[in-house]
Amino acid sequence: MIIKKYNAGFSRRVFLERLCKGVFAGGVLMPLWEVIAKTGDISKAYPDELLSIEDYTGGAISAGNTINKANVHKVKALLDPVQYKQISEMGRELKVVDTTTDIMQLAPWEYTEATLRNRGLATFAKDGNVVTKQGKPWIGGNPFPDAKSALEIFAGITLSWGRHDVSFYATKEYDLDAQGNVAYNYESCWVEMSPVGRVSMEPKPYLPGHEDKLRYQSVFFVSPNDIKGTSFLNIWHYDQNRFPDLYGYIPAFKRVRRFPTNQRFEPLIPGSTMYLSDAWGAGDPFLTWGNYKIVHRGPALAAVSRNWSGNNENWEHSTHGGENGNTFWDTEVELVPEAIVVEAEPIMYPRAPVTKKQVWFDARTLLPLSMVSFDQQGKIYRSFDAAYSLYEKGDNKFMDGKHPYWSWTRVHAHNIQTNRMTRLEQVKEISGGYKTSVNQEGIYDKYLTRSALQRLGR
Repeated sequence: MIIKKYNAGFSRRVFLERLCKGVFAGGVLMPLWEVIAKTGDISKAYPDELLSIEDYTGGAISAGNTINKANVHKVKALLDPVQYKQISEMGRELKVVDTTTDIMQLAPWEYTEATLRNRGLATFAKDGNVVTKQGKPWIGGNPFPDAKSALEIFAGITLSWGRHDVSFYATKEYDLDAQGNVAYNYESCWVEMSPVGRVSMEPKPYLPGHEDKLRYQSVFFVSPNDIKGTSFLNIWHYDQNRFPDLYGYIPAFKRVRRFPTNQRFEPLIPGSTMYLSDAWGAGDPFLTWGNYKIVHRGPALAAVSRNWSGNNENWEHSTHGGENGNTFWDTEVELVPEAIVVEAEPIMYPRAPVTKKQVWFDARTLLPLSMVSFDQQGKIYRSFDAAYSLYEKGDNKFMDGKHPYWSWTRVHAHNIQTNRMTRLEQVKEISGGYKTSVNQEGIYDKYLTRSALQRLGR
């Protein structure tokens, strides 16, 4: 008989005590980022019950099992309320894999290196923005890996969504109606470029002449024909008190026009349930939201690794559940030993249809796992959850320089009140020959200027 030093309730008590006392340090047995800095492995920071779903559930669920309607009650505390409803009532299932303990498998290599290198060098300026101790824009990686507040957590993800200097995502979108029928299919390219905090591409850490910008981000649609050429460009100011500049090109008008950007809670295209505000759970400047607070700490189930369909030639993913068997992506989840749930309110959006959102973050990487928003009556309104992975499966790899590419693979955006679902997936290639790429030169001139919008729309 093996007597365990830490019983099943030990971690729960630790998390509850820290939440009540306002203690924010990650890790249970040891400070998380001290462990990561020494070995890159998170195992010594947590007891066995947080590193094994079998230990956590007392043998009820193990790696290799599937979570479904019959057993989801065993892990209800590990899911957001929408995920629980999807599994218990709508036929969603989750395949369980073992917990990833190597930090280098959970984010881009250079981003993680920069996080370790620059740890402790970030602070908030008087205007609320993240700067170095010398008052300059951030220099790369997560500025607050061992975050001491809810605001620090949100600042980190807002400063770098995809965690690459340049990302070019070839995406397919499927918009389902309440009956589970695919009402709209879109193919598009989503492009992000960071002019500050650059960790891979020269010049770094800043792109000269663009230090006052945080992000250039565009999306343009290539199919179907009735929306082909439609494109949008977001230019983010480094000052997070300011709304991004939003420009769009609509082929019917044959011109670029400026859009109001304080209305970020509506879809850009027909049928979609995705909003600009949803991106990475942090689609708005973090100082335009407020009343940040941590409302929960504890383990969670999330799709943070081994979710790349690299054996499919175009990386496309399979589906299940719902009335037609196509509402949810097939997804592999694992026990995340510590998740932090942050609540925030849209203080600079008087017409927002939401009163607050709650975002689940992986404490190890501060990566957003899922989001739930609430309507004006305080009822659950919409949810957003993503799957991530290294793009590596056996000998099959998609590379980011010297290392396998890390990114999101697929997304659910679910309006729980109308039961409409948007599914997104990152694929290898879409119509027009556009291919997923990372840290590619020349992206700014091709896709991230107003003239580029007009050129893409022709």
